[in-house]
Amino acid sequence: MIEIREEIFNLNQEVIDIRRNLHQIPELAYEEYKTSGFIVKKLEQYGIDVYKNIAKTGVVGFLKVKDAKNTIAFRADMDALNVEEKTDLDFKSIHKGNMHACGHDGHMTILLGFAKFLSENSERLKENIAFIFQPAEEGPGGAEPMIEEGIIEKFNIKQIMGLHVFPELQQGKIGCKKGPMMAQAGEFDISINGKGAHGARPHEGNDAIIIMSNIISTYQTIISRNIDPIEGGVLTIGKVWAGERRNIIAQEASLEGTIRVFNEDVYNKIKNRMVEIAKGMEKTYNCTIDIVFRDMYPAVVNDDDLVDQLVEVVGGENVEWIKPQMISEDFSYFQRKIPGLFFFLGTRNEEKGYVNSLHNSKFTFDEKILLVGIQIYLDMLKKIGAYVW
Repeated sequence: MIEIREEIFNLNQEVIDIRRNLHQIPELAYEEYKTSGFIVKKLEQYGIDVYKNIAKTGVVGFLKVKDAKNTIAFRADMDALNVEEKTDLDFKSIHKGNMHACGHDGHMTILLGFAKFLSENSERLKENIAFIFQPAEEGPGGAEPMIEEGIIEKFNIKQIMGLHVFPELQQGKIGCKKGPMMAQAGEFDISINGKGAHGARPHEGNDAIIIMSNIISTYQTIISRNIDPIEGGVLTIGKVWAGERRNIIAQEASLEGTIRVFNEDVYNKIKNRMVEIAKGMEKTYNCTIDIVFRDMYPAVVNDDDLVDQLVEVVGGENVEWIKPQMISEDFSYFQRKIPGLFFFLGTRNEEKGYVNSLHNSKFTFDEKILLVGIQIYLDMLKKIGAYVW
């Protein structure tokens, strides 16, 4: 377990109070008005300069150090999920139908606790610090809009770090890897238009269900036969719809799915192959097939040097080298601009019952991990020479 030193342990009650307040007011993407208001109030209370309404509800706290030119940034996501909370917590959500089921309340709390500590010890800082509170990570994504509004240039950010609570790892363990750690993601919608007919006279129709079933089976060969198995990828069709009645040849059908990869060239190859197959089906079945792609987040790719420094500060015994994860995170947009580190903070504790997965209506965690996150952030600042003790 990572040692929590006294200077950080003194934040314990503050971070517990913050977490419980934030957990009660979960808000969806770009609706984080109470959340951002709470964050602004806390940052101002800590004496940190506040820049708000970035990408609508985003907030940046900026701790300026005399004579420092460069800035180290830390990022937390703010949005919740439209999940009805089913925990027994005394501080459960008061926003019916919404819940912090992905632990973003923990991420914000860690960053606010860290902000409080640094504001009280700013004389030890050698670089400016930006505390980025980002909206809409769960979709459609708030990182890219914040970047497009110029926060990297405005604050001269040179490096960025972030974390995610992770119930697949034991409490207090750190999960990380060099290079690609989380997948690039995309979505697609497919519409098939055939010709309807009476079920007793199928020769007069053009069955969209037959076309759909052939598309589904053929698409499953893209990963296995068109993509280098060393690269890896996922093409999942998760939702289909077709037909009106049992005795009518379906005129229309639709499919919805997702693509996950670690390499952008592979992502583009999958999309191109999907289009080629669809065009072939159009000719084969004399139908029309429309595909709409929505490119979501790039892959999370960690800076090798920052990963090495993370291992040094937390100790190799506290690190698990994880396999690349097919889940996605828009922290990746920051990493496309500047060196970045993203890691998982384990929350699994069978003894205390903290075993539910992310996005589960009963997900929660031991609040002791909040101090662990703050300690790691501080130790990383020390390691890169931005904080002197």
